[in-house]
Order: sequence, then structure tokens, then C-alpha cells
Amino acid sequence: MGAVSPQTSFHDDTRLAPAPAADLPVVLRPVVDLDSGAVLAVEAVRPFGRRPGADVAALTELLGRTAREAAERESLLPLVLPVPARLLTAGREPFVLLEETLRRSGRRPRDITLMVDADLRLLPREHLVKALAALRALGFRYAFDTARIPPDLLVETAPFLFRIDGALISGLPDNERFAAIVDGMTRIGRGAGTFPLASGVTSVAQLVALRRTGVRLAQGPLFAGDDWAPGDRVAQIPDLSLAPTAPDSVSGPRVSEFLVPAVTMTTEATAQDVLDAFSNDSALNSVTLLDHRERPVATLDRARFLLAITGPYGHALYAKRPARKLADPPKTVPCTAPALAALRTAGSDQERVYDDLVAVNEFGQCMGVVHVGDIIRGLSRS
Repeated sequence: MGAVSPQTSFHDDTRLAPAPAADLPVVLRPVVDLDSGAVLAVEAVRPFGRRPGADVAALTELLGRTAREAAERESLLPLVLPVPARLLTAGREPFVLLEETLRRSGRRPRDITLMVDADLRLLPREHLVKALAALRALGFRYAFDTARIPPDLLVETAPFLFRIDGALISGLPDNERFAAIVDGMTRIGRGAGTFPLASGVTSVAQLVALRRTGVRLAQGPLFAGDDWAPGDRVAQIPDLSLAPTAPDSVSGPRVSEFLVPAVTMTTEATAQDVLDAFSNDSALNSVTLLDHRERPVATLDRARFLLAITGPYGHALYAKRPARKLADPPKTVPCTAPALAALRTAGSDQERVYDDLVAVNEFGQCMGVVHVGDIIRGLSRS
């Protein structure tokens, strides 16, 4: 198919079959971590399809309806929402409306990954890059519902996720050509800082092949059926020694047992934003600054921050400036690490022994914080 005009190519194709009825309920599917077996996110599936009269207004309304229904049924885990690529031709307005819808439902854009459908391949490159930059500026993460795009475009746009379709997964592990394609996609994604999401996983053999390739996220009948709902368990992943490294031999409780929710902000937060957070919660020990991929880049300890901001001229000097100027590098520990290992991390800097530790998942994303005092008390009772 040749180059197309962003104004007409998606709206005037009368040869395509009508979309399913818009009032069909949203199907929610778990996104599963292949190492821990945990559900890391929930994807809302509602085929938008292509049909005569499917204009921007109708698609925007349907996207908002999908977001509301998904948010009502899943209020905690990150959501993945389907987005027709043709909406990217309409500028910021559909996504500003989506942001307003999500906020009314109690969700933030940073909790949402917009899964742009495979028609993104039809958009002119410069138009696609500009549209994706606008989504990021609004606070959304975005993903590609296909990996069949030029590798340099994947590197340039750096989506949060890209999907490896089930047709390729179905050939694993015996089809060497399919296995090579999946391996190549995964390597390119890793180089771009993008996570591959394998869909349509039906067998343990496929799961093993994916894990050996380096794929960490998957969906499919192996984990849950179409009747799955948030809060339901997914099928347990068998222990097949899939992890690239052997489990830590240290016994005792793990960091995950001491996790508490983190108060997080973006790297653009001002010192006044952080001061407000500490003022509103007298029990808050720290604020963590995250990048656009939810990875910790800095932490602000309550005592040191307040000492700086409330000192002579401190508020005048810092209030409107980036809080990061007063922050320290985060002290991170894996969620699965033994608590004793976390104490060693805490003691690595004598001046910051009692700073909160930021617990991260296998992708380096913030999962919460751990108070060092809680670990000490927990170990003393064990």
C-alpha cells in the first residue's frame, strides 16, 4: 500500500468490513511477568475496526467509553488501552479529552499505556513521530500493537511496549524461522529500551522459549481465559528454572514483605510540589522522582529537604525550581532481594543509612519504598 494522506486514508475506506458493535463489553486481559507469575498490568480489548463513518468524534467517544469501563473494573493496576492509529491524525484533542475522562475516573495518564494499532505503519514517519511526542507530553505511555516496523523507527520512537503477535508465538519452539524473528525483535527492543509483549501464549514450551529469548511479558490462554476479571488469579507458571540467574541462596524475608506505597512525582516537579506533599502528610519520609518509564532517578529525604527549603532564603531560592536540585540518587533494591541484602544497601552510605530504599521490579520500575527501620524490626522478630 502506498503513502496515504493523514486526512483521508483511514476514514474513507469503504471496502473494509464494519466494526463490531460499540456497545459490546470490554474484555480485560492480564499482562503477566514470566519470572514471578504476577499480573503487572491489565489490557482492555475492544476492537475498534474500520468502517464508513468511523470519524474522529466517534472514535474519540468510543475510546473514552473504553477507558471509563476499564477504570471502573480495574482501579489499581496500570491499564493498557487500545487506540486506532487514525486518531493520531487528529492532533491532541482526542487525548486531552481522554486525559480528562481518566482523571474523573481516578486514574492518571502515567498509569495508562496507549496501544496504537498496527495501522501506525500507514502514517507518514514524521507525522507519527510528532504525534507520539504529543502523547508523551500529555503524560501517557504508548505501545505498538505490532513489531513489524523498521527497526530504526522503533529506536527513534522508543515505545514502552511492542506486541509480538500470536502467529509468531504459535511456531515456538520448533519453528526455527519464527524463533529467530522473535529473538531479533527482542534484541532490537532491548536496545531501544522497549519491552516486548508476547501474545497468544498457549503452552509451557512456548513460555520456556520466550523466557530464554529474553521476553518478560506475555498474555494468552495459558494464563487466563476470556472470563478472567481483575482480582482473579492467573495460572501458576511452573518452576522451570527460567530465570537467567540462580535464586539468591540467602534465607529469610524478602524486601517485598516490607513494601509500602511510594509518593512519586515526575522529574519536572518543583520544590514547592514536594513541600506540599510533606506538609500534607506528617508521616511521609520521602518523595521519589520518576522518569517517563516509572524508573526512580532521585529521592528527597524529608529531613534534608525541609532543612534546605525552610532555612534562611531557602523557600525564595528553591520553591519554583526543580526539586531534583535538592535530591539525592535513589538507593534501589530489587523487590525479590533478601531483607538482609537490603540492609547492606542501606549501610553503603553512612550519611544516608536510614533513607528509604526504593524497591524496583525487573524493569527497574518503582514498586514502592521500604523503611529501613521496618526491616530491622522485622528481622529482630524472626
